Amino acid sequence: MKDKKVILNNIEYNIIRNDNNCYDQEVVQERIKETDYFDKYDYIMGDYSYDKVRLKGYYNSKNKNATKINDYKTMDDYIENYCQPGSNIFVLEKNK
Repeated sequence: MKDKKVILNNIEYNIIRNDNNCYDQEVVQERIKETDYFDKYDYIMGDYSYDKVRLKGYYNSKNKNATKINDYKTMDDYIENYCQPGSNIFVLEKNK
């Protein structure tokens, strides 16, 4: 799955996690099509809760903009504490 590439807002990403093949290009594109908010992040994490996708951006730990709440190393903590147990997760990594 790591070789699967997708384009969002003219930026190429690699899908590095895709629980139960949950990534849906149309749904994610619809969520971010009118904003460049996620363009700055190195990773986009999505989880499904109540049949809606929630998105969160993360930086690589070496990125100067990384903080405790948006450092990729803290993603598992976020998933454990803020995502519905058993929810499907996908993670996109910006292709550099």
